[in-house]
Amino acid sequence: MKSTTRTLLAAALVLGVAAGPAVLPAAAAPAGASVASPALHAPVSDSALEAAIAGLPTGRTTAALARVGGTEGTWRGSAGVHDLETGAPADPDARFRAGSVTKVFTAAVVLQLAAERRLDLDRSARSYLPELIPASYGRVTVRQLVNHTHGIPAPDFAGTTVEEWYADRFRVYDPREMVRSATAKEREFAPGTRQHYLNIGYTIAGLLIERVTGDTFEHQVTARVLRPLGLRDTYLPGADPRIRGPHNHGYQAMVLEDGTTGLRDVSVWGTTDGWAAGDLISTTADLERFTRALFQGRVVRGPLLEEMFTLPEVTDVKTGAPAAYAAGLSMQKLGGREVWGKTGGRWGYNAAIASTRDGSRTLVYSVNSTDTKGQGMNEVARNLVVAAYGAPTA
Repeated sequence: MKSTTRTLLAAALVLGVAAGPAVLPAAAAPAGASVASPALHAPVSDSALEAAIAGLPTGRTTAALARVGGTEGTWRGSAGVHDLETGAPADPDARFRAGSVTKVFTAAVVLQLAAERRLDLDRSARSYLPELIPASYGRVTVRQLVNHTHGIPAPDFAGTTVEEWYADRFRVYDPREMVRSATAKEREFAPGTRQHYLNIGYTIAGLLIERVTGDTFEHQVTARVLRPLGLRDTYLPGADPRIRGPHNHGYQAMVLEDGTTGLRDVSVWGTTDGWAAGDLISTTADLERFTRALFQGRVVRGPLLEEMFTLPEVTDVKTGAPAAYAAGLSMQKLGGREVWGKTGGRWGYNAAIASTRDGSRTLVYSVNSTDTKGQGMNEVARNLVVAAYGAPTA
């Protein structure tokens, strides 16, 4: 494991807090963990963060990269291996698949276009894409696409198991075909009445970006976010199934040809099924820089930034809990204060960005999980969240 020294403030900060639902997957506190005071917050703890990623690789996690930043202290750490074949140490500067963290970038571009009055958040998606969105979904607004209150179901995919997805890993999906598949079905609920977290709203959002700009989604994200912030190790791969440049290998547990369950290298895997909802490749350094700029109002400027911190007043369609997702971001109470962010997962890779609203403490991680799509949160990822912020609080 490699870790640099941290920088501390002499005093903790007193922050106001408000109630809210979960952002990150439920990160239960490890046995014996204490819950931070809702008002007074401890400085960044090297030892807790180092313990969170100690002992890698394991059967469930082969590598972990993490960064904590902000005015309350900084920490950098990496653990595990670059690949299981050589056992070389994990590269702390490696690129990785960020999965649904992509949604934050997509939402940011949508809000930039809204600020320019090229998109209207209260206007229907059908008014921009009349040939694609049927009349049965004519009331779905742009805002509802990015806060998951649209009621459009998921499209049909050929695979249901990891083994089926792996066999089809080089398939190139057309976003328009995915939208047609989804909108051919009956709606899950009336637009704006419930929330259901799905990729399809962001697939449509990517197509809206292309329609109103006359440009590709990839180029718009690059020109509007990646290039201005100097995110040189972040890119959208399109149909390329590889991770360009240095990267730690991702592994997934699955049934092998001989009928046994084992780990398969899944580093090369197409992500066109995710596209504007989940195909970003990045590094912890770039995502930390992006998170800091976003929360400082340097990506989405002015009042439209509040869309990313405004939870719709509806309930989740599955659990009945209060809505957890705003435009791009979601929120969880950790250690007695609000933490906003986004997690993401692709086969072999888990990632997350998170921050307090004032930027006093940020967290970015990449965890190479061997059960990325499994039930529950990866233990290393969970321990990082708790070490950085404290246990979930009501």
